[in-house]
Amino acid sequence: MKYNPHDYQSYAAGYIESNPISAILLSMGLGKTSITLTAVNNLLFDSFDVHKVLIIGPLRVARTTWPDEIRKWDHLSDLQYSVVVGTVSERKAALGKQADIYIINRENVQWLSEESGYPFDFDMVVVDELSSFKNHQAKRFKALMKVRPRVKRIVGLTGTPSSNGLMDLFAEFKLLDMGERLGRFIGQYRNAYFTPDKRNGQIIFSYKPLPGAEDAIYDKISDITISMKSTDHLKMPELISSQYMVHLSKEERNRYEELKRDLVLSLPDGEVTAANAASLTGKLSQMANGAVYSDDESIIKIHDQKLDALEDIIEAANGKPLLVAYWFRHDLERITERLHDRHIPLSLIHISEPTRLLSISYAVFCLKKKNRHFKPPSHRMSDSDHTT
Repeated sequence: MKYNPHDYQSYAAGYIESNPISAILLSMGLGKTSITLTAVNNLLFDSFDVHKVLIIGPLRVARTTWPDEIRKWDHLSDLQYSVVVGTVSERKAALGKQADIYIINRENVQWLSEESGYPFDFDMVVVDELSSFKNHQAKRFKALMKVRPRVKRIVGLTGTPSSNGLMDLFAEFKLLDMGERLGRFIGQYRNAYFTPDKRNGQIIFSYKPLPGAEDAIYDKISDITISMKSTDHLKMPELISSQYMVHLSKEERNRYEELKRDLVLSLPDGEVTAANAASLTGKLSQMANGAVYSDDESIIKIHDQKLDALEDIIEAANGKPLLVAYWFRHDLERITERLHDRHIPLSLIHISEPTRLLSISYAVFCLKKKNRHFKPPSHRMSDSDHTT
């Protein structure tokens, strides 16, 4: 894919190139990964300022996000990378590969610097989610600080540098500048910018910033920091909400009302029972979507009204991609079956680890034509678009 950066992305990439130490504080969605890789690519192949780069990030981000971004953009095609995750033997094999960029998860930083047996000869380090190094007593922080003097360039990336307060900034910026701006010791930092808050005699439980401390801290780190919010830079089209009414037939409506009234519905394929009001709400929502789980957990089809409506929306989109959300597992099965029957290409967006979305049994998949890039849809059909 051709990379056409926004002005703020070009500015941020240039900032990384111009500053050996840089803290890039970008909100989610502003593309900090592609920005950083663009700068790394230029430093490697244009200015030849660096020769071997280490990227440190959360496990999933290290394993998938950074490699995916490298493969995604045309201008990064010359970058050779190696992902240092997995078992000890797998990590050593990855370190033994010839590459420009080595990507490792933050949990293995101590292993890399102290136990791997490989020299820490990286002249540039990128710390993705710098906030995960906010604890100056953590092993990963201490391990990275030991080798920090060997690093010629360092970049810290995060969207929330001080989620728990200004105290978090000490370790994060000490890792970047080795204590030049906020001090080498936590006590020095506390005395300069904080006063004891909650305490019991001589035991201090928490600190609060002194008047003007926030501005003073920001002024100290301003020469190596840029901060951007998505609301200031992302240009999104105006959201247009369109409601598509789906009407049940008389027979389908009667079944709906019967379950609502009696809490029991007898159907040829099985019986549906709602034990209480909460269960009834779930059963009615399923029926409105087109199918319901029976008492023996089998799926009983009720209607195809919403599938028909979805098919109409896909046709009206005229080849443009759609993002469709589903609520129940049988929704996914029925939608997938319908689209396969109509030869409509689709791809499921898998979520590989627990998230808030999964905790409410919610996932999404994208319907798109082949060789088309995804764009946010201007219309959507909610699972709640039904008559009750």
